[in-house]
Amino acid sequence: MKLPTDIRVRETALHYIPVKTRVPLKFGAQVVERALCARVRVRVEDANGRSAFGWGETPLSVAWVWPAALSWDERESRMSAFCERLAKELVAFDASGHPMELGDAFQRHRLHELLDEANRGFDESARMPHLAALVCHSLFDLAIFDAFGQLHGRPVFETLGEDLLSADLAHFLDGDARFAGQRPAQYLQPRRDPIPVWHLVGGLDALEARDLTGSEPDDGYPLLLRDWIRADGLRCLKVKLRGNDAAWDYERLVRVGHIAIQEGCEWLSADFNCTVTDPAYVTEILDRLLAGEPRIYQMTLYIEQPFPYDLEAHRIDVRSVSARKPLFLDESAHDWRFVRLGRELGWSGVALKTCKTLTGALLSLCWARAHGMTLMVQDLTNPMLAIIPHVLLASHAGTIMGVECNAMQFYPEASLPEARVHPGLYVRRRGVLDLSTLTGPGFGYHAEKVARELPPTAANFGV
Repeated sequence: MKLPTDIRVRETALHYIPVKTRVPLKFGAQVVERALCARVRVRVEDANGRSAFGWGETPLSVAWVWPAALSWDERESRMSAFCERLAKELVAFDASGHPMELGDAFQRHRLHELLDEANRGFDESARMPHLAALVCHSLFDLAIFDAFGQLHGRPVFETLGEDLLSADLAHFLDGDARFAGQRPAQYLQPRRDPIPVWHLVGGLDALEARDLTGSEPDDGYPLLLRDWIRADGLRCLKVKLRGNDAAWDYERLVRVGHIAIQEGCEWLSADFNCTVTDPAYVTEILDRLLAGEPRIYQMTLYIEQPFPYDLEAHRIDVRSVSARKPLFLDESAHDWRFVRLGRELGWSGVALKTCKTLTGALLSLCWARAHGMTLMVQDLTNPMLAIIPHVLLASHAGTIMGVECNAMQFYPEASLPEARVHPGLYVRRRGVLDLSTLTGPGFGYHAEKVARELPPTAANFGV
């Protein structure tokens, strides 16, 4: 049943904002030194002709979504072109509804077709993956949610009940009767504010003075892990590992763990970034920690995505890992169906990301929570506006422990205009983020107060 509150997209205006890292970030086998953030403004309209604008943004993180031998520039250029195609297609998309209905319908009926078109003429090694297409779609999905909240004068996470969303969760989850009559609002928690924040220990990050090379910036921000912990009051550290060098990974965990203990941190997590192919690689490291460094083992709260992200092609039974520590899907969790497959293989939790669309994150959240899986919300080094839906999702999701946010480590200057409006959000203090300025309808961006001069539009469609 259609509701008078339903909307459709009428206009899109796309911008690209380049940012550079102050220090390199090692992502699996790749090193990230810059990112291109895509920001879009959409206008939506309801059946009565009322309209509102909304904003969405995400980094086009090619290292994360598209590990390949292709050059960085080629991958980024093709993702940008895909964003521009989406800007046109979403205006032309013949559908109206709640943002979740629009997001789900577009992914089901158009996104795959458009990705196939974008990949036509490329061999398998040069095809843009589905994960990259989701990231491109995510900024539009977020903007539509924001505009819907603006139109109805409500925060986004208060628009997910039956009064505004006619379709129940069974509609989205392939008719699963368990979800009949339910809405996402039933699976969300009251907003948590402030929220604990995780710091990312990248594979190239200096832990101690002996790790410095002399090429580091002298910009007033910390360089050594111990200095970050003291400056930001950190209590939670996520450790990037290699996944193909067990001796290095074990030593890295031990070194970080000893510093964490000395500085009063409480939790660690280990991120292998999809490079492991045998569960024994992970279990042997964990067992060695348990025997030799029991305090560090105890502090390790969960393990993140050790195995290849193509879950269907790599159906690895991972129960030996999840028997030791909670094991979270990240890159593999494209949508709730992959979460279901992951649970069958032994994964015990899922790391949600707004960059795979808020629609998809909410459906994964609902399915996972209904099936007893643990949740986390992970970062894509989100700066500027991109951090806001990310932390709001975490504040409502009931995660295992807070939220990961690391843009303040790698490009803190990128968010200065937004930080003047939301000072507690772009600087970590006492180990938490302060969300108190995120007020009002939509995502609470207060975009009209942000003194940012945007680059010229890269694509503009609609009436």
